[in-house]
Parts: sequence; C-alpha cells; structure tokens
Amino acid sequence: GDFLVGGYFSWEIDVWKKLRNSKNAAVSRFLGSIEGKNFLTSQLVSEIAETYFELIALDQKREIINRNISIQEKALEVVKQQKEAARVSQLAINRFEAQLLNTKNLKFEVQQEIVLCESKINYLVGRFPQKITRDLQSFNETAFPELSTGVPSQLLLNRPDIRQAEQELSAARLDVKVAKANFLPQFSISANLGFNAFRPQVWFNPQSLLYNLVGDLMMPLLNRNGLKAQYIQANAQQNKAVYKYEQSILNGFTEVYNQLAGMDNFSKSYQMKRQEVDILNQSVDISNQLFSSARADY
Repeated sequence: GDFLVGGYFSWEIDVWKKLRNSKNAAVSRFLGSIEGKNFLTSQLVSEIAETYFELIALDQKREIINRNISIQEKALEVVKQQKEAARVSQLAINRFEAQLLNTKNLKFEVQQEIVLCESKINYLVGRFPQKITRDLQSFNETAFPELSTGVPSQLLLNRPDIRQAEQELSAARLDVKVAKANFLPQFSISANLGFNAFRPQVWFNPQSLLYNLVGDLMMPLLNRNGLKAQYIQANAQQNKAVYKYEQSILNGFTEVYNQLAGMDNFSKSYQMKRQEVDILNQSVDISNQLFSSARADY
C-alpha cells in the first residue's frame, strides 16, 4: 500500500488586528474574573466581620441582661420584706416577679441569637457549628482609629466590582472590532510537509519528500448574514456591558455615600447615647438616695 506521513500548518495574516483584539478581549475577561473573585472575597470578609461585631454586641446585651436579673432579684427580695412589714401588698410582689421572669426570658432569646450568629460565621468560613472564641473585655478596651476617607470618588477605584465591569466593557468593545473585521477579506498561508512512499524503506529518501506552500484569500460572502448577526450580537453585548458598568458605578457611589453618612451619624448618635447613659446613671443614684431617706418608694 501507499504510506503518507506528514504535517499540515496554517497561518492567518492578522491584517485587521482581529486575532490581537480577540486575544486582548480574552485577557480582559480573565482580569475581570480575577476582580470578580476579589469582589466575592471582599463581600465574604465584610459579612464575617459584620456578623462578628453583631456577636460581640449580643454578648454585651446578654451581660446587661444578667446584671438586670441580679438587680431585679434583689428588688424582689426587698419587696417581699416590705410586704412582711405591711408596706406593700401581694400585687407589688407579683409585678416584680413577672418583670423578673420577662427579663430571664429575654436572656434565652439573646442566647438563641448568639447561636445563630456563631453558626453563620462557621458557615461562612466553611466548617461545622462550633464555639467562636472571642474576648469581650479586650474588645471593649480596643481603641479604634479614626478612618481617613479622602476623596469619596477615589474610593470607587478600590472596588473590585467596578474594575470587573470595566474589564468586561473593554472586552465587549474589542469583540465589536473582531465582529467588524470578519466582514473584511482574510489572508492565510497554509503549508504541508511529509513523506510519501510505497515501501517503508524509502520513506526518508529525498525522492519521497512532499511539501507545499499556498497562499489563500477568502472573502466572507457566503456567510454574510451570519457575520451580520454576530456583529449585531456583539453590539448588543457591548451596550449591555455599558449599562452594567454604569450600574456598578451608581451602586458603588451609593454604597460609599451611605457608609460615609452612616459613619458620621452613628458617631454623633454614640456621643448622644453616652450622655443619656450618664444622666440615667445619675438618676439611679438620686433614686437610691431618696429611697434610703424614705422619700421615694422602691
């Protein structure tokens, strides 16, 4: 039989930068996927941190409830002594006891919220439910430095979702150029090299060597409707990428604006609450003094 061993090669001359634009579009999509991964990582870290601070707040709430339970238990004992002295009736005891039971019930509700927060953190880090180690005392003593925001618009440059949308928009723009270049003539060079012989003993003789080099010019005439559809689709994808990019910028700007406003308002609210707590603590001291001098009831 006749034996043929060879290889076939083909090169396209990138006259209209179609291949380069396709490569750059692929690179932009790859970079966009990296930014998407960074965005998901940022969201994950942010959600874990937010849940952890919520867990710390619930610990503080539980501590306050425990202190209130201790105070109300002492108050109940005082009211029972007052009843023995015929200064109050059983109604007062029932009221204090009902309030004590209500406060104890709040402790179980907070405890359940703590369990849910711990389970959420364990889920986010990819492990089964377990105890979350935390030090409430050291957290209360932590000094948080004041954040320097700079120019709010510059914060948008640090958002991976906006950078991802920008890379996707760049890739879509290059896809339009590639689709437009498909309408133009394509220049290609093909070559083949091999050995052909009836007998294996003479495969590698010069007489059995086959080679060919051909230039080709192909005009996209037969598939013009298909190329037109691809071009329309590429334009539609580019418009979609533009809208997504605008949406990412608007969403990012809104989130940054809300966070900056929240930092300012929460800081002012915290100062007001500190003043409120100071005044209420003074009221407690005054009430104890009035009660000790028999000028106010318990």
